[in-house]
Amino acid sequence: MRLPEEPDLPFQINIVPMIDVIFAILTFFIMSSLFLTRSTGLPVNLPKAGTAQQQPGAPLTVTLNANGQLSLNQQPVDLKQLQTRVTSAAGGAPLVVTINADQAVPHGQVIQVMDQLRQIPGVRIAIAADPLPSR
Repeated sequence: MRLPEEPDLPFQINIVPMIDVIFAILTFFIMSSLFLTRSTGLPVNLPKAGTAQQQPGAPLTVTLNANGQLSLNQQPVDLKQLQTRVTSAAGGAPLVVTINADQAVPHGQVIQVMDQLRQIPGVRIAIAADPLPSR
């Protein structure tokens, strides 16, 4: 007994699962890119400057908040301990230290921090400021 031959169906590629996979990968990359921003300092009200520039990868950030509290990479520190903590973090290599000082902090306190940092060999100082809004 001979079975009737079934007609050949044209070959089809179902792309719906492929679209689902592409959207899942796209969602992963979008969500992971949101976490790539690097927060190096505590939130302070930075002064505005027309010539503010982005510094390449400052590994250490000294923050002076409006209350005059000092911190190094978000860890509280005394002014007397600042030199030893920065020196141990530098390990003898040249280093850029960014100072994030709130605009309400007295100028004298910022100068004291800068004076402590200048006494460390190989340290360069950068002062953080927000760029002026463009007109």
